[in-house]
Amino acid sequence: MEAGDALVEDIKPYAKRTMRPEVLGGIGGFGSLFEVPKKFKNPVLVSGTDGVGTKLKLAFQLNKHDTVGIDLVAMSVNDILVQGAEPLFFLDYFACGKLEVGTAAQVIKGIAHGCEQSGCALVGGETAEMPGMYPPGEYDLAGFAVGCVEKENIINGSTIAAGDVVLGLASSGAHSNGYSLVRKLIELSGIDMDSDFHGKPFRDVVMAPTRIYVQPLLKLLATLPVKGMAHITGGGLTENIPRVLPENLTAELEKGSWEMQPLFQWMQAQGNMADAEMFRTFNCGIGMAVIVAAADEARAMELLTLEGEQVWRIGAIRPRHANEAQTVIV
Repeated sequence: MEAGDALVEDIKPYAKRTMRPEVLGGIGGFGSLFEVPKKFKNPVLVSGTDGVGTKLKLAFQLNKHDTVGIDLVAMSVNDILVQGAEPLFFLDYFACGKLEVGTAAQVIKGIAHGCEQSGCALVGGETAEMPGMYPPGEYDLAGFAVGCVEKENIINGSTIAAGDVVLGLASSGAHSNGYSLVRKLIELSGIDMDSDFHGKPFRDVVMAPTRIYVQPLLKLLATLPVKGMAHITGGGLTENIPRVLPENLTAELEKGSWEMQPLFQWMQAQGNMADAEMFRTFNCGIGMAVIVAAADEARAMELLTLEGEQVWRIGAIRPRHANEAQTVIV
């Protein structure tokens, strides 16, 4: 049995756990077949693709490969979720110089775990072995998610108005953005990756997988009107929230209204970074922003809390002044 065949057999049980009734066929075919769920009357498909970025460099350094697959899924499913889409299926691309089955299996098992968390099926992917393209022990990842939303329920921010509130859902750490800087700060600080950091080994804190918000937010969408959502990725709070706002509005966020985890405090101190730089580089403790009417604030916070999310009211929407940024933190 070739290495690629051994890998397929190894991951089949994990992929099987992610299956949905709409999947026609299984892992291993030339293409994956998926039937649009019959519950959608006027379906619009929403697609997204992403990677894990230079967080992979830390995975190689630490020989820790069990969580980057979760990161891969999270980056794509959280992106399509903000438009109101339910993730349906996911495909991955794993490229390396020489396939190390044990390492690849850890990564793809993480992908399957991420798919389980988000309720989408892992329907297939590609494992590419390209000698000479990658250094020994290194690989690259890409992920592709497809979801579905009723056309009339697409969330595009058009109904956002002055007086709406901005809720912030806690991140699990730096997620999968800003890791070129994170790695530089680790190098400059000389921190022992196995040292205790607020009760956990530092390596586990800095490699914590990206939080997947799909299930709680789908329940919120089924309960009350959500006007806008922003997945806080590269560009941080100040560059991602404007992506869902009408041009005439600004989100005014209140600094200190949410918890900024110790990792961000450590990075800010190590890098001597100004607040503004932190807020446009990292999620700073907020992995997803949700905009609802003020009348729905309490109900939304209660539902999200019951679903296991840590959530804060971090700001409000107001009219935008001339030449003003669309997200300000005061």
